[in-house]
Amino acid sequence: MKSINKKTIYTALGTLVLGLFLGWLIFGGSSNEQVAENKHEHSENTIWTCSMHPQIRQNEPGQCPLCGMDLIPLSDGSSDDNPMEIKMSPTAMQLANVQTSIIYKKKPVKEVRMNGKIKADERNVTSQSSHIPGRIEKLMVSFTGESVQKGQVLAHVYSPELVTAQEELFEAQKIKEAQPRLYQAAVEKLKNWKLTEKQINQILKGGVVQEQFPILADVSGIVLNKKVNLGDYIKKGQTIYEVANLNKVWVLFDVYESDIPWVKNRDKVQFTVQSIPGEIFNGKISFIDPVINPKTRVASARVEISNPGMRLKPDMFVLGTIESPIHNEQEALIVPKTAVMWTGERSVVYTKITNTKGISFMMKEVTLGPALGDSYVVLSGLESGEEIATNGTFSIDAAAQLAGKPSMMNPEGGVVMTGHNHGGGNTPQNTDHSAHSKSISIGPKAKEELKPLLNTYLKLKDALVDDNVENAIAASKEMNIVLSKVNMGVFKGEAHNVWMKHSNSLEKELRKASNTNEIGKMRALFKNMSDQMVMLFKTFGAVDRPVFVNYCPMANNDQGAEWLSIEKEIKNPYFGASMLKCGEVKQEIK
Repeated sequence: MKSINKKTIYTALGTLVLGLFLGWLIFGGSSNEQVAENKHEHSENTIWTCSMHPQIRQNEPGQCPLCGMDLIPLSDGSSDDNPMEIKMSPTAMQLANVQTSIIYKKKPVKEVRMNGKIKADERNVTSQSSHIPGRIEKLMVSFTGESVQKGQVLAHVYSPELVTAQEELFEAQKIKEAQPRLYQAAVEKLKNWKLTEKQINQILKGGVVQEQFPILADVSGIVLNKKVNLGDYIKKGQTIYEVANLNKVWVLFDVYESDIPWVKNRDKVQFTVQSIPGEIFNGKISFIDPVINPKTRVASARVEISNPGMRLKPDMFVLGTIESPIHNEQEALIVPKTAVMWTGERSVVYTKITNTKGISFMMKEVTLGPALGDSYVVLSGLESGEEIATNGTFSIDAAAQLAGKPSMMNPEGGVVMTGHNHGGGNTPQNTDHSAHSKSISIGPKAKEELKPLLNTYLKLKDALVDDNVENAIAASKEMNIVLSKVNMGVFKGEAHNVWMKHSNSLEKELRKASNTNEIGKMRALFKNMSDQMVMLFKTFGAVDRPVFVNYCPMANNDQGAEWLSIEKEIKNPYFGASMLKCGEVKQEIK
């Protein structure tokens, strides 16, 4: 029984060894053969990239120096691909919401948008005054907004002067035959107080002195302002109401100083009223104020319009537009504003190219003419009939930057090229310090942008050396403002990728620093800021004076931390007065 078991065991072991040997003969070395086959499948000009870090480009397969993943082939340099074009699949275009349109030449028309208000026509606003001095005994119209008709009684006034004038009239009537001129003078005195012939005859016929006299409306309209109350004493000629006829109104538009050249008399205006949605009103400019308001820097443009049904009420807000043809201007290419990316120095658009290989976009620099509301006149850089991206242009530009193609911020193009990774694919221990180990030369403009950033960083460092958290917070806010004003366009090629990487991380830490009030947290954030600043200056070099990289092994919970200084003397920002001299100069950047 034991001999049978041993025989069975030996047979099984022999079979296992034979199987392993045959497997090695069949499959052994297949990995190396596959790599070799991989190489032969692609030409020597194949570009290899990382799926997680598309900025990485190298001429041989291997592993990504940032994350250690296997590189994948990007494209074959021997193809007919235009190095200036960035390819996009229909799916990518849909995800990026890319939209295009074909542009043609047409007569440029400037669209001017204006805010305004409805106002009463000043020519139809009347001051209703009292021609009789005295006291208001009755008010027939007692609130603003009430409608009145011409000849309507507005109020009753008691007037001692009018009582005396009536008594004089009665006395003059007695001697009318002997003294006709005296009688006529008494009548004229009452007429001067705007009493009608009919009212005077009624007084004479009644033979009784009237103590209260009515004030009649001179015009029809709406009461805009009531200036008296019951019992008030008024003088002759004093305004008691302001009455306006609103059958016609003015629309007063604010025309900004920059838009005045485009607005002319008799220009047609379309406007809408917020309180009457869905309806468009039309009119023509009848008057433009010759004087600009010195405070608001606007001039008024007036449109006169009929107002049936009193739907347009004074002080309603309106929004109007004028389409003003540009005089002495031939037909020109018009592009939407959404198609143009503007860096302050250059304006670029992306043109669409469709061929048998698919869809691609190519950046073109354009020269812009006047703005036409939601569009621009293009003076040069494009031709009629070209198809351009009108939406999603920033997504196209971002793809171009990652692919190393010419883009808005990097017109020359350029990619991060690396050699073959002979280190067996080990991931670097410190990504920040290994991603850009070599120095990169930058121009004078880029160096000028770094000066204020370094100065504010040194302010923050000195505040932490002095243990002053308030000054540290103020310096971090100032540094954040300086960082936001840096012109990214001066960093070209590979330098642009380096700047974007470290400046984005620096901005995040500065935002956190603005919201803390503890010096311990501030020092922890300062360590992260210093990592980015050290890498920037190690890569780009010093600006106008040597910069020292200092190192304290006890900072950052005994893990060590660096910082920048312009002095060799050690002043530790991580411990302040408690361990001011802890540290050493690790490197001098010249």
